[in-house]
Parts: sequence; structure tokens; C-alpha cells
Amino acid sequence: MVLVTGATGILGRVIVLELLKRGKSVRATKRPSSNLDEVRESFRFYTDQPEVFFNKIEWIDVDFEDIDSLQNALDQVKEVYHCAGKVSFHTSDRLTMYRTNIDGTRQLLFACENSSVKKFCFVSSTAVLDGVNENFEVDEDSNYNPKVAHSSYSKSKHFSEMEVWRASAEGLNTVIINPGVIIGSGNWQSSSGEMFDAFDKYPYAMSGSTAYVDVRDVSKIAISLMEKNVFGERYIIISENKKTLDVANFVRQKLGKSRAKVLSKAFLKLGYASNILLGWLIPKLKIMNKVNLETVTSRNMVSNQKIKKKLDFQFISVFESLDFHLKNYISDKK
Repeated sequence: MVLVTGATGILGRVIVLELLKRGKSVRATKRPSSNLDEVRESFRFYTDQPEVFFNKIEWIDVDFEDIDSLQNALDQVKEVYHCAGKVSFHTSDRLTMYRTNIDGTRQLLFACENSSVKKFCFVSSTAVLDGVNENFEVDEDSNYNPKVAHSSYSKSKHFSEMEVWRASAEGLNTVIINPGVIIGSGNWQSSSGEMFDAFDKYPYAMSGSTAYVDVRDVSKIAISLMEKNVFGERYIIISENKKTLDVANFVRQKLGKSRAKVLSKAFLKLGYASNILLGWLIPKLKIMNKVNLETVTSRNMVSNQKIKKKLDFQFISVFESLDFHLKNYISDKK
């Protein structure tokens, strides 16, 4: 039995489906309020037998603050894919992210102790990586630098990783994957699923670059690493680095919209100043903080060489990925 947490998320659902395609028995965690119909509908984007696979899932409600609930979910489970987590760059979500990402991971790992679990895959993020190598690229050795300012999301993922490394040191077989921005279908109003909606509505883009990856590639790599018993390592999972403007214009052209424009430095400085002066009064302005603005305007290149060499993996190109998932977005909006 395999447990997938965060199974209604943009990545978790595809990992569940890929495991089912490989003949695995899958138990999937959800919240009582989760929309399973939306998950079922999104399966049609990835398989011609969506109902068949969906009906094989054993869904279970889990409270990550309740150790008994977690231990019940882990009954007879041999492998765990921990995809559950909250992604946000709003400072108002800081405590929720810490509780969900750090405390939730710690609790799950505690529950794994003295259980049947033998393998554990943790989904982290490239957001935890700092510094560049001799090729001026971010790689797996670009360790988190506590002296550098980070977003609350980055901090939450870093300290979640620390919990995984602790469990690894205590004997659990663990592997960490660090995806870039995941391009996927369904769950359009959450996490990276919001990307198409944002590019659809707003004719603007930031000046920086981002590392993107297709959700199908992330799921296949995660499962391959577990199947090959690759443990005690972390792997960056990205396809390509692309300018945000190029991605925005590709999406907007497909949607029949005008080309996007880069938000000027003057506008961003105004937004930052507005946050300083009025953020206490208008909470939404707090997203225009120094860390967030540096993130969306930076042009750091992220390396995928380690995972390509390890698995001899060929990634789906960013524009091919965007084209596939954008067609699904348009189909869902009709």
C-alpha cells in the first residue's frame, strides 16, 4: 500500500494516477471539504480511463495535528509520497504555512516511526536553494543560507526538509525532490494552477526568470527514484528556465490576448513603498515586500543536470507543457 498526502493538489493527484497505472494500491489523503469531483474530472486530461482509475483510490480524511489519525492512515503502508503543503507568498499566511508545512511534516514522520513505512518521498521546492555554482547556476549544493532574507514559504519548506533529514539520519529511507513552478491541469484556483488565470486576466509580467516543470515529469521522477531505491539525496526537478514575459506572451497569444508588458521598476518601487506606508491598513499590499519582489525580478538559472544524469531523463519542454495544459484550461472554462 502507498500513501499519497495532498492527493487533491495539482501534483498529488497525478502521482496517485501514475502509481495506479503501475499497478500500485493507493491510499490518498484529503480534507473533509475536498472537491473529489474536480479531481475525478481532471483525470480525463491524463488518461482515457478516468473513472476506472479514480474508483481504485482509497480516500481517507486525515488530521495532521492528530497523531492517531496519521497512524491510522499509515496502516499497512510501505511507501509515502508527502505532497501536502500550503503555497503562499502572502505574509498573512505565514503561521498557517508553518503549521501545515513544518508541523504537518514533523507529525507525519513521527507517525512513520515504528510503522510499516519503508520509503518516504518529500516534495520540497527550489525556493529553499541559495547561491550558485561555478557555472552561475543554482544546483543541489546551493544550500539554504540563514543570513539571507527568505519568504515565509521558503522558510517553511526549509524547516520541513530539516525534519526529513532528521528522519533520514534515524534510519528512514528518504528522498527529497525540489520542483520549480509546476505546470499542470485542474485545481486552477490554487497554487501554480492559478498561473493561466493570472496570465489570462492581466497583461503584465515580471522581469525575472522562473524554472518550470511539467507535472507529469515530476510524478514520473518521484516514483522512479522510489522504485530505484535512491535515498539520502535531493534532486532539483525542472525542465527549463524561462523569462516570465515569454511564458506570459505564449499563454496570452494562445488565448487571443494582447502581448504582456513588463512591470517597470518604478511601478515595483511604488508598490514596495505602498507596502511600507499602507501595508498595515491594506493587507494585500504586503505581498509587495522586498523578498517577493527580488524573487520575481531575479534571473537565476537553475540546473537539472543531477536528475538528468541519474535517470537519463528527458523533460517535456516548457512550451509543449504549456500548450497541453492550456488546452485543458480552455476546455474547463467553456
